[in-house]
Formats: sequence, structure tokens, C-alpha cells
Amino acid sequence: MNPAEYEAMYQVEDTLWWYQGMRLIATALIGDRLVPGTRILDAGCGTGGNLAWFEGATSRNRQPGTGFGVDFSDDAMGFCQARNLARIARASVCDLPFTSGSFDGVMSFDVIYHLGVSSDQAALREAARVLRPGGWALIRVPAFDALRSEHDEAVHTRERYLLASLKDRVSSAGLVVERATYANTLLFPFAAISRVLRRSSHEPAETASDVRPASAAAQAVGSFALRLEALALNWASLPFGLSAIVLASRPRELPR
Repeated sequence: MNPAEYEAMYQVEDTLWWYQGMRLIATALIGDRLVPGTRILDAGCGTGGNLAWFEGATSRNRQPGTGFGVDFSDDAMGFCQARNLARIARASVCDLPFTSGSFDGVMSFDVIYHLGVSSDQAALREAARVLRPGGWALIRVPAFDALRSEHDEAVHTRERYLLASLKDRVSSAGLVVERATYANTLLFPFAAISRVLRRSSHEPAETASDVRPASAAAQAVGSFALRLEALALNWASLPFGLSAIVLASRPRELPR
């Protein structure tokens, strides 16, 4: 990913509606699996915002959770250190520096789709390997290749996934899919129309990221939409959206 993307992410990751809302959605999907004492790995932790969120979400318990993070980027490591995150390591998600069965949970948010990840299947197999039997993995990727935009160029997107293909790859890694859903559904029509119109204008597209501060109106609308989706996910999965998410668990024995 472009080094400038890490700087942009670090500046807005704690406050931008998208990050805040997607954490609410993650919480709704993880549910009561986020218990005191949980050991969790953020595989592809970026600037550490989600790892800091996890630490904060469990810090109110007498047995707070323990979070670990890995990322291959030196820039990402620098920003994690700026957040005073101690349990981080520079490593590939395809070759995790942990023994098998080390974690209760693995989260990997918008990572395995990058060109910099040599194989999404290898990354998913590694996530399965480091989970204890019965442990959970929450995997999120961008959805629908037809929605490629300048942002995808800026962050080096290899592909955007259909939910069915993400489920298949998670299953092929030896994990059991428990929940599969799209997210960022309510804003999907606006994003889709905007991207189609930009392409149909035939103007040269400048490679530009969507990671930037939002106006007050956009912040309010985006936050409201994702809060509604997080509530809805307590009862049902969403049929389409800008993101595809799978919650899976490790069986007692992984396939050889």
C-alpha cells in the first residue's frame, strides 16, 4: 500500500464514520465471543486503530483481552508504536510468527485482497493455523469487482470479492463458516452510482484514496447508516454491500 495511505489512515482511523461504524458491525458479528481474557490477533493491523479498539473494548473487564498485531509495512509499525502498542511484529500474514493454536480469535480487516498479499489462501490457512480449536476468525474484504475505483488503485487492490467466493476460500482454508454477510449496504446505491458516473465521464481518473476527513453531514449520515446495519445484523445478514464479511471457526482438526 502507498506509504501516504498509512498516514491518511492514522489521521482519521479513530474518528471517521466508516471506521467507527465497521467496528460496531464487527462487534455485532463477534457477539459474546469477545470475552474477558481473549487473546486476539489482528492480521494486517495497519496503523493499529482496530487493535487499540479491541484493547479498549475489553479494558473494562477485570481480565482484559490481550491483542497482538502483525503488518509487513515499516510505516505501519511506526504508527502502531506511536499508539504505544507493544505486542506488534513486522511479518507477513502468509507467514505468521506464532505457534499453532496461539489465539482465541483472529481478525483481518481489508487485508487479504491487497496485491502485497501473495496468496489470500495462504493468509487464510495461516489464520486457521494460529487459532485454537473452537477459535473464531472475522475476515472482511471489499465487495464486487465492478465497483473498482480510484481508491482501489491507491491501495493496490488485487480483487474485490463476491460473498460466495470469500466463503469458499475461507472454507478451503479449513475453517467452518458460521456467518456470512455484506455490509455498508444502505450507502451502496450512492457509491455504485457515483463510481459508474465517474467511469462514464471518460475523464482520466486520478489515483486518489477515499480515506480522508468527512464533512459534518457525511459523518452524520454515514454513522447513522452503519449503526442501523450493526443493529440489523443481530437478526439477519445483509444481501449486498460494499464489504463482504465472514465469521468462521476452527474445527478440532484442520485438514492436512
